Amino acid sequence: MNKRFPPVSAALPVMMHGADYNPDQWQHDPKVLEEDIRLMKLAGCNAMSVGIFSWAALEPSEGRFEFGWLDRLLDSFAANGLYAWLATPSGARPAWMSAKYPEVLRVEANRVRNLHGMRHNHCYSSPIYREKTAILNAKLAERYAKHPAVVGWHISNEFGGECHCELCQEEFRKWLQEKYATLDALNSAWWASFWAHTYTDWAQIESPAPHGESMVHGHNLDWRRFVTDRTVSFCRHEIEAVRGANPDLPVTTNMHMIEGLDYRRFADELDVISWDSYPLWHERKDDSELAAFVGFYHDLFRSLKKKPFLLMESTPSLTNWQSVSKLKRPGMHKLSSLQAVAHGSDSVQYFQWRKSRGSSEKFHGAVVDHVGHEHTRVFADVAELGRTLAGLTEVVGTSTPAETAILFDWDNRWAVKDAQGPRNMGLHYEETVYAHHRALWSLGVPTDVIGSEDEFSGYRLIVAPMLYLCREETGKKLEQFVEAGGTLVATYWSGIVDEHDLCHLGGFPGPLRKTLGIWAEEIEGLHDDDRNGVILLPGDELELEGTFEARELCELIHAETAEVLGVYADDFYAGRPALTRNRLGLGQAYYMATRLKDDFLGEFYWKIADSAGVRKALEVKLPEGVTAQVRSDGVSDYVFVMNFSGEPRSVSLDGRVYVDLESAEEAGARIELPVNGIRILKSSSI
Repeated sequence: MNKRFPPVSAALPVMMHGADYNPDQWQHDPKVLEEDIRLMKLAGCNAMSVGIFSWAALEPSEGRFEFGWLDRLLDSFAANGLYAWLATPSGARPAWMSAKYPEVLRVEANRVRNLHGMRHNHCYSSPIYREKTAILNAKLAERYAKHPAVVGWHISNEFGGECHCELCQEEFRKWLQEKYATLDALNSAWWASFWAHTYTDWAQIESPAPHGESMVHGHNLDWRRFVTDRTVSFCRHEIEAVRGANPDLPVTTNMHMIEGLDYRRFADELDVISWDSYPLWHERKDDSELAAFVGFYHDLFRSLKKKPFLLMESTPSLTNWQSVSKLKRPGMHKLSSLQAVAHGSDSVQYFQWRKSRGSSEKFHGAVVDHVGHEHTRVFADVAELGRTLAGLTEVVGTSTPAETAILFDWDNRWAVKDAQGPRNMGLHYEETVYAHHRALWSLGVPTDVIGSEDEFSGYRLIVAPMLYLCREETGKKLEQFVEAGGTLVATYWSGIVDEHDLCHLGGFPGPLRKTLGIWAEEIEGLHDDDRNGVILLPGDELELEGTFEARELCELIHAETAEVLGVYADDFYAGRPALTRNRLGLGQAYYMATRLKDDFLGEFYWKIADSAGVRKALEVKLPEGVTAQVRSDGVSDYVFVMNFSGEPRSVSLDGRVYVDLESAEEAGARIELPVNGIRILKSSSI
């Protein structure tokens, strides 16, 4: 049901616009800090993230705290109508701590302890590190939790990585004992009899290591789950230190596209999800494939709490760490920033406000360049966006009316990559997920990205690419979803293992066999230059026809209760089923036995979206490289029409009356989009 959520902060019920701000780097020059306030207001910024890596400035030596500079900053913000996400600075500890308490430093998988330096180079199990973060966090909360400029807590920064020290080894063993209770249960779940890996004492168990155990897949999977739980535990520890001083302040931590952490486990701890996005724009003329990739992650992070999120970091110009750091072309800053808003963000924020003078990110993009004034192209782009965001207050809090979802589990992701399966040169799990999402994105179909533990009943269409790790309960939920009238699309290499990475017995796709109506007997990996084809059979209600290229993986399946819609064109399995549909209860389940390209997926999902009756942002076929995304409160729809094609595009609307939110003029029956163009349209949803 479409709804409007309360704004993230009642004190700032508008689109947030700002950047990471590091005044601790400029304490030697008060004029810079004064000028920053003027420039922030000129750029239309209203919310800055402060204190992210400022531990050394806040506690220059153990037990000696310096808050004067932060007092002055926040008071100045309050006097000028500016706000702050106040960070806990645990992302990088001061040198005095590493020197006095070396146990806080992380130990790598090779069992060598790191030296001081870098970020997140610390052990989440260390009692000392937990004690020190709790002390500093509590002091920040006591002093600033009710400061009028503070709108929320920014917990640490881009959690990531793992520690293999003895403290973490002990915690891992405790975690396993709580999960399995007995060694017999653990040995069974890990299939430890293989290669005589049976454990006879809990003390024998260690984390995976390059010079030790790394081939027991259940072991690897549990270690990754443990690392997530340990990181969530540390995040919760930080939150507990600040929450009590003002329970009304929202709490977030900025996430990134990190494979090693299951971010769904963080969602219950946080009030709002935020993430950091750094695409490599302009690798080619047409940016639409990259834009769809970014759109997937916007959808993923929005879906963690099924409500608006925050774009906590992006770059206003370029990065300094990508292989090639391209400048944003005219229009791309506005387009890429508003893409986040289109997918559900209630903020656009940057790293960074002012360029650092030295160290590793001194050439990373910023609103204020080393020249130090506003007379730059980048500053003008940011100020223009600030004006646009100021006019989008009515969009704040609106929801994304998704009737379609893609199933994307972290433990499935980990297990697929560990499978040592049919194509060790690359099964391309993520790329497969992105391709299916991209087909929906290109059609303007609002899409959630959900996990197996989420509720399925609110969707009409669920897409489950390469659901290799499929629990019995997940299979049952998908069966019930289809029986109740839902449409499921699944692919090759699904229903292979359970939650312990043990193969399902009795025939693949295991718990999905009844729902899909097929038996998968074998799967063949193809070399990169190998090709097969899928010939679509005539007479089906989808009215798809032709032959489409198949590559990388070809599964040999038997249609049991399923109808055959397409067959293989070549090789010894020519004529065998490659695309099927199984009707079950009130719904239907499609199965692609091979990897198909964008040309097929685009045509297929156009037909499936119509068949399943799922909503599109615009009920028209969009030009290539153009997408439309919608936010709604149930009364008004806000449709963002975006052109990533690299060419001017003309877009027909769908007959509803639309008003352009920026110009306040009626849009008409057709709109024109320049290169990197965007239009924000409002229409009644009733």
